[in-house]
Amino acid sequence: MKKLVVVVLALICALSMFGCGGGGTSTNTNTGTTGDTTTSGDEGLRVVIVTCPSGVDDGSFNQDNYEGAVAFVDANPGTVLDPIREQDVANAIPAVEAVVADYDVIITPGYQFAGIYEMAVDNPEKKFILVDSFPADADGNEVAADNIYAMQFAEQEAGFFAGISAALETKTGKVAVVNGIAYPSNVNYQFGFMSGVNYANKNLSANATIVELPSYASTDVTGADVGGNYIGDFSDEATGKVVGEALLAEGVDIIFVAAGASGNGVFTAVKEYNQANGAGSAYVIGCDVDQFDDGAYSGGNIVLTSATKVMSPNVTKQLNNIKAGTFAGGNYILTAETDSTGYISEAGRQQLSEQSLAELEAAYILVKDGTIVPAANFNGEGGALGDPTNFKGL
Repeated sequence: MKKLVVVVLALICALSMFGCGGGGTSTNTNTGTTGDTTTSGDEGLRVVIVTCPSGVDDGSFNQDNYEGAVAFVDANPGTVLDPIREQDVANAIPAVEAVVADYDVIITPGYQFAGIYEMAVDNPEKKFILVDSFPADADGNEVAADNIYAMQFAEQEAGFFAGISAALETKTGKVAVVNGIAYPSNVNYQFGFMSGVNYANKNLSANATIVELPSYASTDVTGADVGGNYIGDFSDEATGKVVGEALLAEGVDIIFVAAGASGNGVFTAVKEYNQANGAGSAYVIGCDVDQFDDGAYSGGNIVLTSATKVMSPNVTKQLNNIKAGTFAGGNYILTAETDSTGYISEAGRQQLSEQSLAELEAAYILVKDGTIVPAANFNGEGGALGDPTNFKGL
């Protein structure tokens, strides 16, 4: 199974290269919030974050990882922090190879960076922070390395809370989830969302239908059909808007958006829909981070809540460990048990009813203690978990 994942990913990358008419080039964007991150640093760590295909300003996944590094820089003057964006997924690993000699720490957010293992072995003095994937060797086997801290998250838990929110708050009875590419983390969000809707329908008197557009269905990295609404990219806002408009036309009034920068197009579609039909006609649920500010428009705010996975503090923590000499490589799955997945409940940062907030709080406790285990794309052995309508705790 794991070997097949890597083979399929290689095919995805190859197709991406042909589709773009050739390989992309790495560009140093240096668009961070701390203006002096690339100055001096003779006595500090030299840190680079390589993103692909969207950059550190995507308002979601990459940006949150970047902000974890920025927090370390702010606390450690003299640190060098450079963001590098590679737009072609086929060049994700070559982009890291091009800069590995120049930095002490390399941060790589995304499933497409699983292949850094051989590079890490060849550069034992370097430290790698890999997010949303575990390293794989040349044969496609999951491996671990002393100089790679690899973190994955139980996105299905955050997606579960999004699904409950959508099912409880919909007025039309139609909800949907929009994703970028069917990498395991994205399918986890999708399956978790479906689990949450099904749970709310069965246990919380909700009556919601999940809408999928057949023309945007996808397969995961093993070739399994996962359906859903997949844009096919993390930086295609135009297609994101098309998908958002199509779902709104189907009567969907709450859309969970797990699509990176492509999701900005869905946000735009919902804002325009509300401008035409009135505030509160439709909502989005943000992903990875608190996206409430991204939901603001002249008529109000379209973000109902956000499903979260806590990345930036974990990036900061590993950078602190590297500085302190206590860094320990390994592969880790972070869950609600360690407060690493959740949803936004803070007043003024969400628009959920008091009843929905109470139901979510109760569900969170059950997820955290293991009573509920939402469906996911893969289990711990790399096998597909299957039907999101049937999971522990339903």
